[in-house]
Amino acid sequence: MILSSLIDYAVLLIPPVTPANLNPEQLQLLGLQQTVSVTTQLIDRGIIPMVGLAFLFAGFWIDSNSGASKKGLSAILQPGALALSVILGIAFLALTFVNVNSQRLLNQRTVEQISTRSQQAETQLKDRSQQVAALANDPQRLSELDQALGSGRVQGPQREQLQAIKQQLEQFKQDPKALDQRVKDAQTQIRSEREQTLKQSRQEFIKSSVRSGASSVLLGLGYLGIAWSGVSGLLGGVKPPRR
Repeated sequence: MILSSLIDYAVLLIPPVTPANLNPEQLQLLGLQQTVSVTTQLIDRGIIPMVGLAFLFAGFWIDSNSGASKKGLSAILQPGALALSVILGIAFLALTFVNVNSQRLLNQRTVEQISTRSQQAETQLKDRSQQVAALANDPQRLSELDQALGSGRVQGPQREQLQAIKQQLEQFKQDPKALDQRVKDAQTQIRSEREQTLKQSRQEFIKSSVRSGASSVLLGLGYLGIAWSGVSGLLGGVKPPRR
């Protein structure tokens, strides 16, 4: 269990091939995503070597209580297992900071992207509303639209679309406040979707960071606890010399 986990960890830590056509911002975002993915997988698989070490130290404890002398493989495994427990304990405590901080930075990027898309949508809405208002107040454009409908050259779905546009333009020309109300309703929908997406992003960040952070801390403390128990057992098993 211990060896297979260490091999698995080594494979996970091999950096993937990065596309060469990415700009610095995309490279940074990809690096954060890869860091979160790798650290999360390491934390999720952290219990396997702990079980192996627990069985190993249980065997050492049984040997020490049975009076068997430490020789051969057992004399090599015990200090190696102690060192590995300490290393893994410190590593998982460090992974707590790396994982949570990477998720925090990634969440900041997500929030910035959501805000940027929302601002772009509002800007496009404002530009289109100005274009519609200018078209509704342009007699020449309206006359060209009437001529296109009256000529009979436009048929089918395209004709129905032009008729719907003409009706809307006539409505906006007669009641300019109707266009303003449409714009306000669209802005309200855009902002509501933005707040909902931001709320969902925050919730996912909190859930993921708490789960990974708590698991990593518990794993780190567990490995250090196993190491401490092993050291205590090793010291307790040393008998003072007889006088």
